[in-house]
Amino acid sequence: MVKNCSEYAKKYESCQLHANFIHQPPNPLHPTVVSWPFHAWGLDVVGPITPMSSARHIYILAATDYFSKWAEAVPLKEVKKETVVDFIHVKIIFRYGVPRYIITENGRPFYNKSMDKLCAHSVEVKRDCHEKLGEALWAYRTTHRTATQATPYSLVYGVEAVLPLESQIPSLRIGIQEELTIEDNARLRLEELEALDEKKLEAQQQLQCYQACMTRAFNKKVRPRSFQVGDLVLAVR
Repeated sequence: MVKNCSEYAKKYESCQLHANFIHQPPNPLHPTVVSWPFHAWGLDVVGPITPMSSARHIYILAATDYFSKWAEAVPLKEVKKETVVDFIHVKIIFRYGVPRYIITENGRPFYNKSMDKLCAHSVEVKRDCHEKLGEALWAYRTTHRTATQATPYSLVYGVEAVLPLESQIPSLRIGIQEELTIEDNARLRLEELEALDEKKLEAQQQLQCYQACMTRAFNKKVRPRSFQVGDLVLAVR
């Protein structure tokens, strides 16, 4: 009796419409492995954002480099194929070269929580996210990322960015830099370039460890689901 009632409820349309969505992933996680900056990008559409900006922007199109976590973003009034193609050309290819992969997850957002919070804060305050987007990107690029144990800025340029506070209260590196001779400055820049490869290798190892931990945690929630030709499924749009 219990089994029959359970099977009937599973097939009853009203029960299916009002039942909770299955949040367990059906397949194991397969992380993208990258070995150098700008090899693979994740493309993300954030929005619609409410309230819209004063310039009537309701979306943010963002791209994140899988290796360095460097981000590029633009505000949009609507998401069109031509706009996305232009963004890829101007913001990615013309600046960083042709990527091997551009990953969109079938149109679903890559959802970077840090970027989303920064942009959401600007929207809540003044509805000027289109003007504050540059500040949000700056904050993101100069913030330490858990996956790589480094900032995106340092992995791209080899040094940490000079923060506004350092121009008011000179840091140790600023003080040392002002006293360097031309020869000492050249030697220091060469040392930084030589250390960059080692830093990228360390970031790659950290990224692989982080992906392995994420994969293990994700795969624990996997609930395989299989379908046969002719099976009826409920499509929610």
